[in-house]
Amino acid sequence: MSANHEGNDRKRAWDPRRGKGGSPHGKRPQSASESESREWLWGWHAVESALANPARPTPKRLLVTAERAARLAAHGSLVEIVETNEIVKRLPQGAVHQGVALQTPPLEPVDLDELATPAKGFIVMLDQITDPQNVGALFRSAAAFGARGMILQDRNAPLLTGTLAKAAAGAIDRIPHAAVVNLSRALERLADLGWRAVGLDGTAESDLADALDGTPTVLVLGSEGEGIRRLVAEHCDTLAKIPMPGGFESLNVSAAGAIALYEASRARSTGI
Repeated sequence: MSANHEGNDRKRAWDPRRGKGGSPHGKRPQSASESESREWLWGWHAVESALANPARPTPKRLLVTAERAARLAAHGSLVEIVETNEIVKRLPQGAVHQGVALQTPPLEPVDLDELATPAKGFIVMLDQITDPQNVGALFRSAAAFGARGMILQDRNAPLLTGTLAKAAAGAIDRIPHAAVVNLSRALERLADLGWRAVGLDGTAESDLADALDGTPTVLVLGSEGEGIRRLVAEHCDTLAKIPMPGGFESLNVSAAGAIALYEASRARSTGI
């Protein structure tokens, strides 16, 4: 990725029938086991944050090994003490579950206007970033640096479960997200609400630190390789790059996003 980086703005439920970039319509119906596999969270940070989030739908099952059960005793009858293999067989191969797994419906997104009102601080918008590890890491950085929330497409984005939730280390339950149909139209609506959009683009002339002025900002990040799509870039108020004096050509999107989020938090606190 070159250190860089497209809404109906109405609330749309995150449909567990959608695959990456897919639609629930015109595709083979999922079996019960396939649908169930999309509802699992694992790892302590992801599970504990989900259990602490009042906006979560009611969990279905909480599987925990005997040596870990005491830590979740407050959840009483929901806790099922099981052998490790009972957890393993419900999760993808290689999942680092740390002795705990939670089956819960995916989080519902919030309405764009709700997320963006009042215009204050900064929001992160992801343009077709589909790798769960990267999206999870970006959620984690967004939470760490105080972002108001995340804006994703309702398609071409991974579900906020499983590997993504593990990479986010609980952040998907700590900051809200909106899911929109069209990012360009979402940026138009955000402009109406008082937001300024800054797109990360490795070919831009301005440095990111100079482009951020402390005003309410939408930080737009694009996919690795392609960066921000043309129509989305055209709806940004400015494009900016992360300077790399070492001469290296690109950064992973989650690394670039972390740097950009730090700069956005610094600009907000100092008013530069």
